[in-house]
Amino acid sequence: MRRWAPLKDTKPLGFLGYKAGMCHVIAIDNRPKSLSKGEEIALPVTIVECPAMKVAGVNFYRHHAGYAHLVSTVLSDLKDLSSLLQPSKKPARKIEDVKEFDDLRLLVHTQPKQTGIGTKKPKFVEMAIGGTKDEKLKYAAEKLGKEIAIEEVFKEGNQVDVHAVTKGKGFQGPVKRHGVMLRHHKSEKARRANVRGSWTGPSMWAAPHSGRMGYSQRVDRNKLILKIGKELSEINPAGGLIKYGVIRTKFLLVKGSLPGARKRVVTLTQSTRADKNVPKEAPNIKSIII
Repeated sequence: MRRWAPLKDTKPLGFLGYKAGMCHVIAIDNRPKSLSKGEEIALPVTIVECPAMKVAGVNFYRHHAGYAHLVSTVLSDLKDLSSLLQPSKKPARKIEDVKEFDDLRLLVHTQPKQTGIGTKKPKFVEMAIGGTKDEKLKYAAEKLGKEIAIEEVFKEGNQVDVHAVTKGKGFQGPVKRHGVMLRHHKSEKARRANVRGSWTGPSMWAAPHSGRMGYSQRVDRNKLILKIGKELSEINPAGGLIKYGVIRTKFLLVKGSLPGARKRVVTLTQSTRADKNVPKEAPNIKSIII
C-alpha cells in the first residue's frame, strides 16, 4: 500500500480476506437525514471470509531523504511459508537486537488451509501498525509468530478501503474496451475506426486500441462493515455459496459490491478519507437473505 491512515490505536491497519460472494440483508436504516430513517430497508452486501492472519516477521526501516530504507528483518518460524520463502542458514535475529530504526511493519500471511477454497499457498504481505514507535515495537514482539483475528483490527460500523484485483475480461476490442461508437453500417472502410478525431496510427498511446481488459489493481473507498459474523449457520446455504463453497471461519458483511472474483484475496485497510456523514454505528440487521 502506498498510503496508510494515521491511527493512534496500536493495531494493524489492515486485514486480508477472501471474497466469497454477495447476498442482501434486511436492516433498520440509521442514517439521520434519510427519508426511510427507522424503517426496514434491503441492503446488498459482500461476504468476505476472514481466517486469522499469522505474523511471520517484522521489517525495520530508517527514514532518510524522504524515503524509508529497510535496515533489518526479523522472522519467526517459516513452516507455513515453505512454498514462498526459504529459511536462512544464518542464525536468526531477534527483535531486541535491532536498536536503530524509525518505523516498523509486520509481515503477515493468510491461512487458506482453514478455508475451503482449495488453495494451500498463502498470501504474504507487509502491514503497517498504528501507535507510537515504542508501542509498535512492543506489539510486534508480542505478536511475532502468533495469529491476529479480524475483531482485533476492525469493528462493526468501520469504514474501510478495499484493495483488490478486478475481474479479468480477456482480450477485448475498442468498442467494449474504450466505448468507441460504431459507425453507420453504410460507412466507408471501417465501422470501428476512431470517430472522436483523426486516427493517429498504432504508435499513438491515446488511441483506443484493442487489448487486455480488466485484471487491474483498484481501490474501492469507504466501504461500510455491517457485521463481523461468527455463527456460520446464518451465512452458509445448503451446499455452500455458488462458486465458493462453505464458509468455515469468521466472515465480514461489507455494504455494496467489491472488486474481484470469488476466492480472490482482498485487502481491507483503515479508510484514509472517511465519509463524515456516515453514522459511526452499523445499522441493526434483522435478517440475512442468501
